[in-house]
Amino acid sequence: MKEIDKNLIDPIHRYTVSGIEQQVDYEKFYLYSLITHSTAIEGSTVTEVENQLLFDEGIAAKGRSLTEQMMNVDLKNAYLYGFDRAKIGQTYTVELLCELSAKVMRRTGTECSTLGGTFDSSKGDLRLCNVSAGIGGRSYLAFQKVPKATADFCAWLNEALSSIDKNDIAACYRLSFEAHFRLVTIHPWVDGNGRTTRLLMNMVQRQLGLIPSIVTKEAKGEYIQALIDRREHEDSTIIQDVMMAQHIANLESRILQYQKTVDDTVNDTTSDTVKPNDTTSRLIAAIKEHPEYTYDEYAQVLHIGRATVARHIKKLNGTVIQRIGSDKDGHWEFIK
Repeated sequence: MKEIDKNLIDPIHRYTVSGIEQQVDYEKFYLYSLITHSTAIEGSTVTEVENQLLFDEGIAAKGRSLTEQMMNVDLKNAYLYGFDRAKIGQTYTVELLCELSAKVMRRTGTECSTLGGTFDSSKGDLRLCNVSAGIGGRSYLAFQKVPKATADFCAWLNEALSSIDKNDIAACYRLSFEAHFRLVTIHPWVDGNGRTTRLLMNMVQRQLGLIPSIVTKEAKGEYIQALIDRREHEDSTIIQDVMMAQHIANLESRILQYQKTVDDTVNDTTSDTVKPNDTTSRLIAAIKEHPEYTYDEYAQVLHIGRATVARHIKKLNGTVIQRIGSDKDGHWEFIK
């Protein structure tokens, strides 16, 4: 086993036993993080908090284009569909992959007329034109070869999934990373390949019982360079090692963030007096200034997690503050 694979075991164990996944709505917000980072790699500037408001309350992000907001809404729907398919262990087919692409590109795709024919990227049609990667980049597979290559990919993936040892966590992750690379290299569609193939990677991970990996926007440069290096050197370990290292780093970061949240809560509930700068008093000050804010907006202002806001408000509700009106349109008032 490679050293980097050994380094995966400990953070996976600590992440699993920490209780992170038992937080209220954790699975939902982890999904929102997957979506936000995946679209950010493709140029979206919508933040994670803005996506939470957009998805949960229908509040559009100010200063963001309609196209990038629709890109995020479409990817959310594609993930929900894809994860449902992964849950039942559906066999991968060209038709399924095209359904995923259609959902990813539903509102931003277009009909294209080329020498090869007319196709519609919003419907998940396979491309009928040749494409290349970036300025002066290598051309992807000729469009005439795409249908067979995609079908061959599905056959390979289904066989690999049926024979993989699910107890070998590192091997399972490496299979998901390789699936992402192979499909994005075929580049079956004229647009949305990155989002769709990262979705496929996460579907494979869910199917294998893994924590889905996030390619963060901060790691975009290293990620893209690794894809290029893998193609040029025909060495599968290049992209796999980079994505494994990024996943380990992301798990470590989330464990530390969660532990800090737990420590803040323990300090607040065990202290005899409320310290001027602790989480509770900062939240109370924010509620006084903006009683109409949502949990997500308080989290953004205070630079803490939404789950932390929810726990502190639960502690304050009924004794210090009370909710007037609905969750969406109401506000907080202090109890006299």
